[in-house]
Amino acid sequence: MASESKVSAKDSGWLNTELSGCEFQDERLDKRFRSLTEQLWDGLGESIPFACQDWANTKAAYRFLSNDRVSEAEILAGHFDSTRERFKASDGTVLVLQDTTEFNYKRADPDLIGSTTKANSGRDRQGRIRHHTICGILMHSSLAVTTEGLPLGLAAVKFWSRKEFKGCNTLKRTINPTRIPIEEKESFRWLENLRQSTALFSEPKRCVHVGDRESDIYELFCTAQELDTYFLVRTCVDRLAGEGEHTIADEMDEAPVRGLHYIEFRDKNGEPCQTLLEIRYRHMKVRPPIGKQKKYPHLQLTVIHAEEREIPIDREPIHWKLITNLPVRSLDEAAEKLNWYSLRWKIETFHKILKSGCKAEESRLQTAQRLATLISVFCILSWRIFWMTMLTRAVPNASPLIAFTPLEIKILDEMVVDRRTEPRRSLSRYLIKLARLGGYLARAGDSPPGNKVMWRGWTRLTDIERGYALATERSG
Repeated sequence: MASESKVSAKDSGWLNTELSGCEFQDERLDKRFRSLTEQLWDGLGESIPFACQDWANTKAAYRFLSNDRVSEAEILAGHFDSTRERFKASDGTVLVLQDTTEFNYKRADPDLIGSTTKANSGRDRQGRIRHHTICGILMHSSLAVTTEGLPLGLAAVKFWSRKEFKGCNTLKRTINPTRIPIEEKESFRWLENLRQSTALFSEPKRCVHVGDRESDIYELFCTAQELDTYFLVRTCVDRLAGEGEHTIADEMDEAPVRGLHYIEFRDKNGEPCQTLLEIRYRHMKVRPPIGKQKKYPHLQLTVIHAEEREIPIDREPIHWKLITNLPVRSLDEAAEKLNWYSLRWKIETFHKILKSGCKAEESRLQTAQRLATLISVFCILSWRIFWMTMLTRAVPNASPLIAFTPLEIKILDEMVVDRRTEPRRSLSRYLIKLARLGGYLARAGDSPPGNKVMWRGWTRLTDIERGYALATERSG
C-alpha cells in the first residue's frame, strides 16, 4: 500500500479524507459528526464526557447520537468510499471477511435495547436449569484485507437486536429451518453484505468472501455464483453430492492425501505451535437441501480437508473443512486457500479493538439506535488503529508520512531514542517508536507490536502533541 495517500492525524487530515464521502441531511449534523469523531479519536477508549471535555460538547454529542435523522449508513458512507479507493490502489486478490459479533450491556430497562441470546443462570432449588436473557445488540460486518493481512477498511455493516430469543434448538422443535425462506432469517445478512461489498468494489473477480461455519449457507453459494465472485467458507453441513445418492463426506473419504502443509500458529493460551496438516481436496457436484432443490441449482464446487497428521495430546486437533468456488488444481493452490482462510481471524481482532480499545460495551447510552450510531463511529477509529498496527508488517519500508504528520515524526524523534537499525525514515521505525510510547519493549526477540500498545502509544502521542501546541502558542 505504498500508494496510500499522505494523511495527517492531528490536523484531522486523515479524518477529513476518511469522512469526505459522508452526506447528512443537515450541514450542522455533518459538522458535529466530524467534531465528535475527532474528539473520540483524541480520547480513544474514554467515555464521551471525558472525550468532549465540557458540558456543551458533551450535550451536543448526545444530541447527535440520539438524532433520528442520523443513520449508520450515513456515518460509514465516507469510510466505505475510502475503503473502495484503497481497494483500487491495491493489487491482486482481496479477502472480504464476514463475521457477527455481540455487544452486551446491563440496563434497568433492557427492552429499549433488545437482546442477543440466553445464558445459563445455574439451577434453582428444584434442580431445574434457569436461563436469563442478555441485553445487547449484534453487528454483522465485512472487512476487506489484502492477502498480506493489511486491513483496507469495512465494506458493509448491519446492526440489529432481538425482541425475543428462543434459541435455534428450541425453534427446530416446531419449525424445519430449511423450509423457511432465507429472507426471513437472520442469516440473510450474510447475503446482504456479500451483495453490498461486491457492488462497492465493482471488481467481483478480485474478491474472495471468507466466512466461518455460520456462513455455510447454500443461498450464499448461489448468490456468489450469481454475482460472479468467489467465496471460501468453513463448512459444517454434510450436503448431498453427485447425483444425490451420497454426500460430500462420502466423496472426501475416497479422496487421497495430496500432500503435507506445515503451519505455525498460537494455541488458546497464546503459546506458539507448529504442526503438519494432511491435505485432501476434490472438485464435485454439490446439491441444495432437499426442500430447496426446485428453487436452487446444483453447483460445481471444491471441498478441501486439512487434518493434523498426528493428534496432539494437549489441545484439540486442527481439522478444517473448507468449501469454495475458487479453482484448486494443485497442492500449492489448496495450501494458498488454507492460508487465506487463516486470515479470517483478522476480523476477530477488529471486533476486539472495538470492545477493548474503544470500549464499546462500556457505553451508558440507553437505546439500540444510539448504541449503533456510536459503534459506527468507533468502527472508523478501530479500523485506523488496526491499519496502523498491520502497516509495520505489510509495508515496513514505506514513508512514515502515510501515517504521521511531520510534527508527530519530530516529537517521536525527540521522545523515543532509537534502539533498532531500521532505515532512518522508514514507516516501521516510527511505528515502533509509537508502540514504545504505549509500553512496547522492542527487544530483539519480541513479536511485532500489537493493537493494545499501538492505541496506548497513540493516546500518549496525542497528549504530548496537544501540550506541544499549547506551549508553542504561549511562547509565540
